[in-house]
Amino acid sequence: MSGVTAAARAGGDVAGGPRTTAGVIAMGNLDARIEGLAAQAVPGRLTADAWGELVELTALRGHVGGRIDEVERAAALADMFVDRAPGDPRTLLARAVVAAHFHRFAAALDDLEAAAVLGLDRRTVDVERAAVCQAVGRYDEALALCRRALSRGRDFGTVAAMARCHADNGDAAHEADEAAEAETWFLAARRAYHGVSPFPLAILEFQCGRMWLVREGPARARTWLEPAVARLPSYVPALGHLTEADAAEGRRAAAVERLRRLVLVSDDPEYATGLAHLLGGYGASAEARFWRAHAAARYDELMARHPAAYVDHAAEFWLTVGGDPQRALRLSLQNLAHRPTPRARALVDRARCRVGQRQ
Repeated sequence: MSGVTAAARAGGDVAGGPRTTAGVIAMGNLDARIEGLAAQAVPGRLTADAWGELVELTALRGHVGGRIDEVERAAALADMFVDRAPGDPRTLLARAVVAAHFHRFAAALDDLEAAAVLGLDRRTVDVERAAVCQAVGRYDEALALCRRALSRGRDFGTVAAMARCHADNGDAAHEADEAAEAETWFLAARRAYHGVSPFPLAILEFQCGRMWLVREGPARARTWLEPAVARLPSYVPALGHLTEADAAEGRRAAAVERLRRLVLVSDDPEYATGLAHLLGGYGASAEARFWRAHAAARYDELMARHPAAYVDHAAEFWLTVGGDPQRALRLSLQNLAHRPTPRARALVDRARCRVGQRQ
């Protein structure tokens, strides 16, 4: 089974896993480390390693907290890092990772290739290139890169990359097999983790939970998302996906309550969109209209700054809560041109269907 034994598939309950530092302590340590590094960055005393750490930790805090502004700050820091040490491959790696987050895929691949020329470890380059290939639907290429990375060293990072590759595979004909294969690799990655920080494991568990939500398995998704939240109680994306599982299983009141908390801490309009949708179903029209308007304004801001990264989410918004299928169709076609994935094609099909119903 692609290097993972059948016994691994039979690993049973996914709950538990390695013990890690308490989430509240880890978040406090993360904040303190970022503040310490940032204080040294002002007078220009940071080493290249410290600059790379500052970029990575700032992006991490942005992801965990659901704060787009934090990831934007990481991108600005990455640009400064390249300017200060243009011949260091670590600068290009840092910039590539953040560029990929904002779906600037060509720029990310260029930086990764330049970093490889400057001597960056090929295994690291392969893992990051695989992530970009997955994002644009080049699944076979991503799989080949993950296999090559594994051949250079089997550790948490390379096994987790293989798990993500199978999770994102868009082959509808073998979707169930790919999901089972992906979960096998996710379990193997969790066993391969030997650190104490909760962040890598919580992110891994979140990614597997997200896979099951996409495949309409909310109960199975919950068995991965709940451990992620147990490790990091303030992990906004994992909490957001738990609201999707709640709603899918009929626990709408729990989903609304959770979303009401998330919209107060996150600047990602996805949570305002979800709240407006659920409140609309409850008939709380005034509050639903408020969060719909909030999400619409926020998507306009993000589309002005990062169109490639948010065009699919904006299309989904206008197709559903936003109530403008023509706009959704335009955005979904833009997204498909940028990322020709099965999910992007499905979004276009849904938008076309809605436009047809309106005519």
